[in-house]
Amino acid sequence: MRSKTANKFLSLVTFLKHPTVPKELRYFYRDTYECELTQLKYISKDYLEKKEYKEISFNGEFAPELQFVLPFAYWHYKNGTLKSTRSAKYTKELYFFSPDHAESFDYRTNEGNYNFEMPRILYSQDYNMSKWKAVPLKEHYTNDIYKYDKPILVIANRYNMEWDGPPISFYSLEQLEYIITNLKKDYTIIYNRPRPEHITEDNSQIYDLKEFDWLQREHPEVLLMENLYKENKGNANNFNHLQLMVYANADYFVSVHGGTAALASYFGGVNLIISKKGPEHHFKCYEKLYPKLSGARILHAKSDEEVISYIKKYYIKKLNT
Repeated sequence: MRSKTANKFLSLVTFLKHPTVPKELRYFYRDTYECELTQLKYISKDYLEKKEYKEISFNGEFAPELQFVLPFAYWHYKNGTLKSTRSAKYTKELYFFSPDHAESFDYRTNEGNYNFEMPRILYSQDYNMSKWKAVPLKEHYTNDIYKYDKPILVIANRYNMEWDGPPISFYSLEQLEYIITNLKKDYTIIYNRPRPEHITEDNSQIYDLKEFDWLQREHPEVLLMENLYKENKGNANNFNHLQLMVYANADYFVSVHGGTAALASYFGGVNLIISKKGPEHHFKCYEKLYPKLSGARILHAKSDEEVISYIKKYYIKKLNT
């Protein structure tokens, strides 16, 4: 927790350097400066001494963990300075490289996002982070189990409370009908929307889209991730582990902003993300940050109409030309 004096100083610096930034977004700029200043404490340990000392602990939301914390930990691992990592339950497979990983938290908190020991938190005006290295999840989890005659297309949906209100960005039954009808001939479609018991929950309430019965009735050829987990042919330790194994064999994704989109962006190929609103737009996360996670091509749809346009251009024509 920074002091009031430091907070005022950084706020002044932010205002002077970015006077036209909307007030409600300015504190993200300020937080970036805090993160950069914090890292100055570790110059000697990280670049001169280079011993295993770094103990990384994070109990914030899934998206910032994937965007900043996991690559930060991997950088320390490759640098020879990572000692241990602590995170929420069901994360051991994400930190496969950690010499000592503990699943210490049963619940993700918004307060946990504001951990200034990380290279960045939430959103930033500058994603050029020196202590950040893409984690090779695809390379590590590629397998011969989840392979099919047609290329895999993962639809990673979400239907959650957003900004203390109803869902805004998600794939409705109407959109799912369009996507599946037009792509099932050329792809093995796997639908993924984790149930609450499969993930570590945060402060975002999960609602019922009522799509699972509809999918089994109208599109039985679509594979459900939860059914793959019940079968568990790959002996996954948990649902997150299964996701890593399936995603590693896929090159096409359709996802929703937040942790859902961040995870899908770790596996290369093409990832279409629907995000109708949010600070991500101002900070250009989908242009500047998400492509760094694996080199994936990121398509940002801001409306249902843009989703259809991208599907036509990058998914249907991709296989038919």
